[in-house]
Amino acid sequence: MLGAIAGDIIGSIYEGKSIKTKHFDLFDPPRYFTDDTILTVAIADAILNQKSYAEMLKKYCRNYPDAGYGGNFYQWGHSDNDEPYNSYGNGSAMRVSPVAFAFQDLETVLKEAENTAIVTHNHPEGIKGAKALASAIFLARKGSNKLEIKNYIETNFNYNLSEKVTSVLPSRVSCQQSIPQAIIAFLEGTDFEDTIRNAVYIGGDTDTIACMAGSIAHSFYGIPENIKLQVLNLLPLPLKLVTETFINKYIH
Repeated sequence: MLGAIAGDIIGSIYEGKSIKTKHFDLFDPPRYFTDDTILTVAIADAILNQKSYAEMLKKYCRNYPDAGYGGNFYQWGHSDNDEPYNSYGNGSAMRVSPVAFAFQDLETVLKEAENTAIVTHNHPEGIKGAKALASAIFLARKGSNKLEIKNYIETNFNYNLSEKVTSVLPSRVSCQQSIPQAIIAFLEGTDFEDTIRNAVYIGGDTDTIACMAGSIAHSFYGIPENIKLQVLNLLPLPLKLVTETFINKYIH
């Protein structure tokens, strides 16, 4: 999950832009975390403390109200209504990475990924996106190579992963467009850092693309210590404590 947070923070200042270069400083100010980080930590907290996903997502949304949430999610998070709103946006996938680290078989990971999605994103594409990303992270964690991950995602989720980073259009917020782009950024990456640079190169919704790509890259490559330390130092203490507790329990 720390790879997801790192991607969010590094990609945040390029959101909505198309810089089309991989040459940029990873932690030039201003760097900040967004809703991607907050909701990833919310899912981790729910798993750690056996709380409902809806309860923790609402709690974190209210505790950190100014983090760039989508309008529908913000309204849901601040309401007393627990009904989902049929979204197919990539919010279901950006927050799912803790599931892939906490559970020990693919069947459970897929089920829990669906459970994290359906509290808000109960559209079939929203559920599919969360399951696809969680399975890619899990397969990377369990030692699958990139071709095996690519083949699994294409076969089971019907995403086209044949494009190149240099030809991908700037990303949008739908799962249908952004999940394949995040996975392509990982597949073409040579290490964790290069994966994040690929995601930022794509442009558009860069914080979320880098968040999702970074979550797979963390599972596949690990995360460099210098990046890990800088990311943790940018988090407020409550988010940092949950993140470190989760890492110590589930990520070795």
